Amino acid sequence: MKLTYQVLDNKYQNIKEVLKVEFAISDRLLLKLKNLKRITLNNESVYIHHSISLGDIIECNLDYEEDNSNIVPTNIPLNTLYEDECYLVINKPSGIPIHPSMDYYTNSLSNGVRFYFDKIGLHKKIRPVNRLDKDTSGLVIFAKNEYIQECLIKQMQCKNFIKKYIAIVNGHLSEKIGTISFPIARKERKYY
Repeated sequence: MKLTYQVLDNKYQNIKEVLKVEFAISDRLLLKLKNLKRITLNNESVYIHHSISLGDIIECNLDYEEDNSNIVPTNIPLNTLYEDECYLVINKPSGIPIHPSMDYYTNSLSNGVRFYFDKIGLHKKIRPVNRLDKDTSGLVIFAKNEYIQECLIKQMQCKNFIKKYIAIVNGHLSEKIGTISFPIARKERKYY
C-alpha cells in the first residue's frame, strides 16, 4: 500500500508537513518510515525535511515486512466477511479470545489471523482494531498495516467508527429500555 500526494500549491514547506497534515501520520510511524527509507520525493529517497516544489510527488510505501513471531500461527477457521489491502473483517464466534494469553496461547483469533497472513505471504504484525470479550461474538477488524490501524483508532476516538451491540436475554425484563452500568473487572490471576 502506498500513500501518494502531488504538490499542487505552495501551502507546505516540506515533506514532513505534507505527511502530518494530509495523511495525519503519527510521529512514531513517520520515524519508522524515515528509518526504513520508505518516503520518496519523485521516486528518490529523501529526508522528511526536504523542501518541495509544485508538481512534486511524495510517496510513502507501507509495504514492508514486520516481525510477527510473537503470535504462533494456528490453522483456525476464520469467517471472513470483508477483506481488502487495508483491513480484514472477521465474524468472531463466542468462546474464542482475540489475543493469545496464558490460557489461550495458540487458540486465539490472532493466531488464526497470523496463520492466514502467512498463507497469503503478508508479513505484518497482527493488529486487531477493536476488541470483544472471549464469550462475545461479533465483528473484529484487523488492520493490515500500522497506518490503517492508526486511522481506524482515530475514527473510534472521534466517534466516527460506530460500534453497536445486540444482547440476547433469557427471561423477562421489567423495563423495555434501560442502561446496565456495572464495572468490568479483570479475572483474578491464578499463580501456581
